[in-house]
Amino acid sequence: MCTGSCAKCLGTTLIPLAVLCTLANILLFFPGGKVIDNNLHITDEVWYFGGILGSGILMIFPALVFLGLKNNDCCGCCGNEGCGKRFAMFSSIIFAAVGVAGAGYCFILSAVAINRGPKCNTGTDWTYPFKEGDYLSNHTLWDLCQSPENIVPWNLTLFSLLLIMSGIQAVLCGIQAVNGLFGTICGDCKCCGCCGVMKLNSNIHIYFCKTVSI
Repeated sequence: MCTGSCAKCLGTTLIPLAVLCTLANILLFFPGGKVIDNNLHITDEVWYFGGILGSGILMIFPALVFLGLKNNDCCGCCGNEGCGKRFAMFSSIIFAAVGVAGAGYCFILSAVAINRGPKCNTGTDWTYPFKEGDYLSNHTLWDLCQSPENIVPWNLTLFSLLLIMSGIQAVLCGIQAVNGLFGTICGDCKCCGCCGVMKLNSNIHIYFCKTVSI
């Protein structure tokens, strides 16, 4: 598979993941699926916008760059030194790093939120009743949160989804970083191949791809 085709596949996968992460983060603003009167009662990690900024907006830019890398085939760029195919693949490495940073930001926030637990009303005050993830293995502790209703499974499910999806995004961007490196070194031909030119006469040239075994 050409490196450009691989990048396009990765970009196609990243876009729906970015949309899902954004939606998950938005849903976290409605604890238990309900609107609450005081925004201070929403879990702090939600306000850091890990799914909206990190795995959402920051992920759209790398995804669009990856999608644009495959705008012609391997042989279509041969004979044109100014086509910039190798430079485009090199630039994708930089955007892949941006994607990894954004996904890592969301991943860390989600992990902290899961370990800390949600902010809820214990009957006396709005606080964080769980410590160091103890509620994950002991579901009886969930009763400490009297409101909002179902806040613990709600936050746990959404932050777990963000954790998984941001992890997948980081892996995909990491794959593109490696793919971009190969594309920078070898060009966009299959199996790190190179394109050749067959000159029939002064006016007619035939461009072809030849595969190099590695």
